[in-house]
Amino acid sequence: MAERWTGRASVRLRTTAAAVVVVAVALAIGALVLVALVRGSLRDGVEATAEQRAADLASQVERSGPPRSGRDPDGDGDDADDEGEDPDDPEDLVWQVLDDDGRVVSSSQPLFRALPADGEDEVRLPGADQPYLVVTEDADAGDASYDVVVAASLESVEESTDALVAPLAVGLPLVLLLVGGTTWVVAGRALAPVERIRREVEGISGDRLDRRVPEPPARDEVRRLAVTMNAMLTRLQASRDRQQQFVADASHELRSPLASIRQTAEVAREHPGALPEGELAEAVLEESVRMQRLVEQLLVLTRADEGALARTRVEVDLDDLALAEARRVRRAGLAVDASGVGPGRVQGDPLALAQVVRNLVDNAARHAASRLAVSVAERAGTVELAVEDDGPGVPEAERERVFERFVRLDDARARDAGGSGLGLAIVREAVAAHGGTVGVSTSALGGARFVVRLPAAAAEGAGGASTDVAGASRRT
Repeated sequence: MAERWTGRASVRLRTTAAAVVVVAVALAIGALVLVALVRGSLRDGVEATAEQRAADLASQVERSGPPRSGRDPDGDGDDADDEGEDPDDPEDLVWQVLDDDGRVVSSSQPLFRALPADGEDEVRLPGADQPYLVVTEDADAGDASYDVVVAASLESVEESTDALVAPLAVGLPLVLLLVGGTTWVVAGRALAPVERIRREVEGISGDRLDRRVPEPPARDEVRRLAVTMNAMLTRLQASRDRQQQFVADASHELRSPLASIRQTAEVAREHPGALPEGELAEAVLEESVRMQRLVEQLLVLTRADEGALARTRVEVDLDDLALAEARRVRRAGLAVDASGVGPGRVQGDPLALAQVVRNLVDNAARHAASRLAVSVAERAGTVELAVEDDGPGVPEAERERVFERFVRLDDARARDAGGSGLGLAIVREAVAAHGGTVGVSTSALGGARFVVRLPAAAAEGAGGASTDVAGASRRT
């Protein structure tokens, strides 16, 4: 039941209830301690009075024997003020002198029985509403021994305690009411910014990610929550904008080969014989290959967005991938310098790493004038892959933008060469997924120099023997 209530109650109500309960427990304990201390202090005072009276009586007994019996409300040993007193109503302070046999020798007033002299702390006297505190003192008078027993009423203690309990019983609920009301108001004011944030978030939809929640001026947890939510909305807006741009760019890229195929097919249909034999098939095949490559690159970027590029972790020889790509480009007629390729082993996804090497080499081949260079080296726990060309290079102002999706620095030339503007974006995503970095600078050959740095595999890999992915790279 308690869990069900706490689950349904608001934070404001739970905070107020918790504050009231804690303060109530603290006040109750404090009140009990206060009453106990006051009661103990008053009781000690009554006991001190009784002990003083017993000591005085014991001294009197030792000097002149037991005093004369009678009512002695003044405690002075005489009964001058005893007239009109009820003999059944004991005074606040009564005493008796007992002999060795426990018989009452003298007393302040007649009692129905002798007071206990065996060390009993309290006793009930007939006709009294409150108990009496008993104090015993020994006295010797000649050859006789006496016990002086003094009983002091605890009525004043009870009355004082009751007088203290009454205001506490009234004051504690008022204090709790004040604490509860104050906590309710303070909690409401503290949670008001949270409610404003909630209302603002409730109105934010997928097409209104430009809205932001209000940030309170106080630098507290609520402000940090608002700042965090605004940062999250900024990331969501940027992600949505990237997705929209991605869809728009992908649609544009796919429309181009489709339009080319359609145009060629319409010419062949409307003007039979206008195209040389086989040109329609060649055009369709070329544009289909271009579309296939674009779709494959889009799928790779989708896997990168889902974080699936580096889920497979095996040891990969990066030098094997670089040599395989160098051989492939040589067959296309370019001069490739692979003399700088040395041993370099990393942990990662073989297909993703093969795609990285291929995209860098293809990018260099498209922009190279006559030659390019590939190198692999391991330095201080990092494997460095560098691909250079003697082309026009990348302007310094564009060296970050070149890794964005669908970015071409030379748009027309890139389209003619078959580039889609996704190769370097795939490189950056795949390298980041493997915990590495990629950058571009000026090559000693005169063109661009792309450098990928990846963490080197441990000397004793968890997967045992390394995986040869040269064949896999040739199939991508």
